[in-house]
Amino acid sequence: MTIMEPRKRGDASDGTIGGRLSRFDGRLKITGGATYALEQPVEELAHGVLVQSRVAAGRVVKIDATRAQAAKGTLLVLTPDVELGLTRASDWYGNRPDNEPYRPLSNDISFNGQAIAAVICETLEQATEAARLVEITYEETSAIVGFDDPNAGEGRLLDALTVTWGDAAAALAASPVRVEAEYRTPREYHVAIEPHGLIAKWEEDQLIVWEPSQWTHGMARTYAEWYGLPYENVRIVSPFIGGGFGSKATAYAYGAIATAAARKLGRPVKLALTRPQTFTAYGGRAATRQTIALGANVDGVLKAIVHEGVSETATYADFPEQTNAATPLMYAVENFQARHSLVPVNTVMPGALRAPGKNPSAFGLECAMDELAYAVGVDPVELRLRNYAQRDPQSGKPWSTRRLREALLEGGQAFGWARRSFAPRSMKDGRQLVGWGVACGTFPVLRASSEALIRILADGSVEVVSGAIDMGQGTYTILAQTAAEVLGVPPQSINVRLGDSSLPGATVAGGSMLAGAITGAVHKAASAARDELIELALNDGASPFRNTGANTLMVADGRVFVPREGGLSVSIGELMTALRRNSIETRRNTLPEAEQGPEGHRKAWTTMGSIQGPTAGEFSMHSWCAHFVEVKVDEDFGTIRVSRMVSAFDCGRIYNPKLAESQWRGGIIMGIGQALLEEGLVDARNGRVINNNLGDYLVATNADIPPIQVISVGIPDHNASVLGGKGVGEVGIVGVAPAIANAVFHATGKRVRDLPITLEKLL
Repeated sequence: MTIMEPRKRGDASDGTIGGRLSRFDGRLKITGGATYALEQPVEELAHGVLVQSRVAAGRVVKIDATRAQAAKGTLLVLTPDVELGLTRASDWYGNRPDNEPYRPLSNDISFNGQAIAAVICETLEQATEAARLVEITYEETSAIVGFDDPNAGEGRLLDALTVTWGDAAAALAASPVRVEAEYRTPREYHVAIEPHGLIAKWEEDQLIVWEPSQWTHGMARTYAEWYGLPYENVRIVSPFIGGGFGSKATAYAYGAIATAAARKLGRPVKLALTRPQTFTAYGGRAATRQTIALGANVDGVLKAIVHEGVSETATYADFPEQTNAATPLMYAVENFQARHSLVPVNTVMPGALRAPGKNPSAFGLECAMDELAYAVGVDPVELRLRNYAQRDPQSGKPWSTRRLREALLEGGQAFGWARRSFAPRSMKDGRQLVGWGVACGTFPVLRASSEALIRILADGSVEVVSGAIDMGQGTYTILAQTAAEVLGVPPQSINVRLGDSSLPGATVAGGSMLAGAITGAVHKAASAARDELIELALNDGASPFRNTGANTLMVADGRVFVPREGGLSVSIGELMTALRRNSIETRRNTLPEAEQGPEGHRKAWTTMGSIQGPTAGEFSMHSWCAHFVEVKVDEDFGTIRVSRMVSAFDCGRIYNPKLAESQWRGGIIMGIGQALLEEGLVDARNGRVINNNLGDYLVATNADIPPIQVISVGIPDHNASVLGGKGVGEVGIVGVAPAIANAVFHATGKRVRDLPITLEKLL
């Protein structure tokens, strides 16, 4: 026991909230110590390979698997005629059809690349060869492969996504300045470095699945419902993920196929998608097309916005890439109309890819705002400030916090925007045309509940336990920082366990909602653990503090102490030894009292039914950003390089600036790829994705990326989350593509409204 003066708890320099700690999982990953789902050492493993459709529409007439079944090592061939005994599961929000059979393999073909059979063998090589031996006869029908197909039509209007106020058509017609144009984005894909797949193992009626997962509890619920099992009988294990971006938050058909094969064989099965299969086994971002008309006075003040958007969806299921997601929020306007439609085409159902909806929506709107700036002769930053929305134009509610003005001003100052000449083609660097562009972005604050368990152990170390996941955004690290701040221990003495559906419940790592939810749960559980520790120290007869006369204690630097000069101070480990306690354990969640209990927990952890949107309550809550871009376009060859970027963000309180900046830069890099490189190419003859590999589907690499400066202008927003943070992960990509497109116009005088911006579109 010693007497000491501990540092003040909460000093961010010691690694608590606000500290710039490196990721706790980083060393494991760079040294090979992190074991990913498909690397689990499971004995007696069999290997599965999918057989995919080679036509876009029609029906399987016959599957001849004779040669495959006779091949060396073949254990099982699954076809649509093999009964798997599955029942359709609930959607993300918990809605479930009554006793509807689920058949992950089907004779009805909806898209090229659809799984129609699977072969399971002793080795991967045997399964790959046997899959080639499966002979399929099709009855092919005509397909619609994209927007430009003459049979695609104009789409089906979604009334739920229609937003109107005022009389936009009349105000547009009466506006002295009008701009109108169509903007397009192509199909885009997640292309995570870690391909999708799983290892499935049955132990009687218990199912263990090792699968990269952004939502262990939600995926466990899906598997349980497929097989009619109690939720507790399914365990999803996913401690590390090699990239997700929205694609690993749900269970897919290949998961049903692998788990069904494992059950039939009575042995574990591993099914790993090939890189080409990752383009069709689940959906990327749908292609979009949108027409935006802006009406303004001669000073550029908006009078009307009319927005018509459409996105592709599958012929068998709907997923809207909502083109008007950002349009109603960004600028003050008295007359507004935005509608969104769906065009069914023969593709896999699209899915969520970083900042779904907000991303293409911002591309159209922010390009249109740049066009308006040039129509009225006003600097693009000044135009945005003239139309600044003091409150949410759609809901009418005040912003909880909105520092978009500061993002524009501070970002512009750091970039040197004041030196920009207004006229296109007026800035040069030798034979390089120089362009400077700006665009803004947003993403909503989605609030969810989560649960955490805290253990203070006998040696003074701490465990933080939750089923939440870390796919590289830093969950392990910020949870250690959160617990460290509350419990007054160094983050290095905290062991964080994540990524397992058998652990306390957590919401999905998507929509930028996990950090706010899980830090709140850890903060609550850690506070309860600290209070229990202090209560024991004050009241337990074996406590060294029992006879000090103290009526309050503090915890910091791994020690419990009397907060007065010369007061007794002992380490947490010494106190635990004196108390003869092996551990102190607390488990807390952030659900409201009315939703406590088994049903409330099931809904909160396994569905999105209890998630609150950005305007649930008194305020409208969103993250914001402003991107400033410099491009250089070769005057002779038309090649484009992004040469410099400065981006300013309002994401509330930043739990770990080093990790937040990494997330922002990651989104910006994806945005550069979206603007200049990424485009899913589809063969019009058969609906096949042509560039289904990382050699032909181009993503940004180190050589494409310039210096990127990121700035935080946010302030704590305690309406958005317990600790005051707002979403970080999604917003970084929003607005990058239009900022680049606007910079290209400034450099060349040519407006490209169809992504990606390629050489041939400039020539």
